[in-house]
Amino acid sequence: MFEQDYIMRYIKEMIRVLLKLVFHIDTDAPVIDLLEDKKDKQTLELLLNLIDEGMIDNAENKIYEIIGDGNKQNLKIAILFYSYLNDKSDKFLEEHNFSRDEIKLGLQDVMERYGVGDFTEIFMQ
Repeated sequence: MFEQDYIMRYIKEMIRVLLKLVFHIDTDAPVIDLLEDKKDKQTLELLLNLIDEGMIDNAENKIYEIIGDGNKQNLKIAILFYSYLNDKSDKFLEEHNFSRDEIKLGLQDVMERYGVGDFTEIFMQ
């Protein structure tokens, strides 16, 4: 239990630092309204619905398709995706064969793909 709480807080801090460094957004509660483009909001809503339906792996695969083009706004979608997923209960994640470690690794992979993995590691030490 304690380890999962630690990982959850670690992920929240990674998200907070990433939003601050890349997008100059200082928030503890990232929400869909951080996206300005209607299409981006629709994309994120689709992904969040997949999470709610328990299709987390499917949603995460779509994230990797989306970030393939390197568009900075797609990084914001990925950050909000992992933030929403991190807010799910341990029970929900377990029921859908997902873990906090997988959220952490997925977020770290996205950050590395955008070349910002090193920045957040500095603040997370």
